[in-house]
Amino acid sequence: MAEPKEREVIRIAPAGAVDLAQLDQEHQLVRLRDQLVLLGVNAELRDNNTALMVHRPAPGLPVWVFVGYGGASYSWQNANKRHPVGDPQGAAAVLAEYVAR
Repeated sequence: MAEPKEREVIRIAPAGAVDLAQLDQEHQLVRLRDQLVLLGVNAELRDNNTALMVHRPAPGLPVWVFVGYGGASYSWQNANKRHPVGDPQGAAAVLAEYVAR
């Protein structure tokens, strides 16, 4: 007779559970997008609000911005460029200059 297998515990989030970290990152991206729009930069939320696509004023590839480093920084250019999420106005100014190049 085969020995009984140990039960595998699978944790399932309750229906309607909210990922607060994800919501916070979305909120940070919305704040950045709003600041970019005020500066006249075209930016839109993408990928279920996990990324911000910032369009260049001239033809060229857009810049993708994410919230990284444990939610502490906006990052772009493969995370080579970063700015604290606590300063969306400053991040927007830096990004506006970056995409204008």
